[in-house]
Amino acid sequence: MSTASESGGRGSTTRAVIVDDSRFMRTLIRRLLEEGGIEVVGEADDGSEAVDAVVEYDPDVVTMDIEMPTMNGIEAVEAIMDEHPTPVLMLSAHAEEDADVTFEALDRGAVDFVTKPGGEVTSSMPQVKRELVEKVESAARVDLSANARMSSKNASAATSASTSSAERTGAGASGVTTSRPSRKADSEPSASAAAGRSYPDAGTLVIGASTGGPNVVERVLSGLPRAANLRVLVVQHMPEGFTGRFSTRLDDKSEYTVQEAEESERIGPGEARVAPGGHHLVVSGDRNGRLRLELTETEPIHGVRPAVDLVMASAAENAAHPLCAVLLTGMGRDGVDGMGRIADAGGHTIAQDEATSAIFGMPKRAIETGSVETVAPAEEIAENALQYFAEE
Repeated sequence: MSTASESGGRGSTTRAVIVDDSRFMRTLIRRLLEEGGIEVVGEADDGSEAVDAVVEYDPDVVTMDIEMPTMNGIEAVEAIMDEHPTPVLMLSAHAEEDADVTFEALDRGAVDFVTKPGGEVTSSMPQVKRELVEKVESAARVDLSANARMSSKNASAATSASTSSAERTGAGASGVTTSRPSRKADSEPSASAAAGRSYPDAGTLVIGASTGGPNVVERVLSGLPRAANLRVLVVQHMPEGFTGRFSTRLDDKSEYTVQEAEESERIGPGEARVAPGGHHLVVSGDRNGRLRLELTETEPIHGVRPAVDLVMASAAENAAHPLCAVLLTGMGRDGVDGMGRIADAGGHTIAQDEATSAIFGMPKRAIETGSVETVAPAEEIAENALQYFAEE
């Protein structure tokens, strides 16, 4: 099983199985991966064959198509996680309907996704290859046991919440981590987190995440009561075309109004914005309790756009206190400098711990700089942030 280490898997070369019902696409993906130094140890043209190939070859990672005969990609992900847990990277077409299915695959156990290469050879192919190889390398290093631990704690919290309302209103993280279809209609868990507390008229929470982040971001947002009066900014490394659907998912599970950020808009307490794929998000001002947001298409930072560093640095410079930054699971160092900027500005900084991080890269590097005040498991991050924002 892959681990959270960023220094490599079982050997010096990442081993992959390719799953796609198109022979042409399998050939193209194989070529791109092998040119990028990935060893392709097996192929499959449907989900059932994929399960057999994973058992036979024991790869570091699987690239998985979504629509296939006999057994589709989502069913294959579930079967692989049941029979031979292996990191699965979904290859998704750039379409809204595929975005919904892709997020469902993440719910079932896939660790990340990448836009599926087009069939034509264009000038963008080197970039496509670089992104595919980087995503495969990152997915291969995911610690699946971290996901299992977090899922187990989710189940325990849900069971506790359904059997004891007294536990829901007590202190600690269990009252804010219950998994629910929609928090808009039922706000009891996060309302309990606000019980007995008062909050400033406006606070700012910045959340950054990469590989393994979507479900953790959902968990943090679902644990924030509207009464906390936060303006929330989310940067999740995600391709253009998917952040809109991600925003909708967060909106369904949060008491906050969550949308994809727009150019020159202002947001106030109770509102959250997600940086759109392909754009940097920056805070340009804070007036009358409302943050002014700008979008840019300047060069990627750390190879990504949006970048966590940029929104954190701009929030440190332009957002009024209280200010809190959260850095979640992910490979690389995006967000490390931003956490330092927020710490220097007097804000509070929280990093996800190793045990619940799919990849303990970004949080680890931030911790090593000394700029992180609190290291917390995924299920305690929302509560820790709320304790910081609560007025004495």
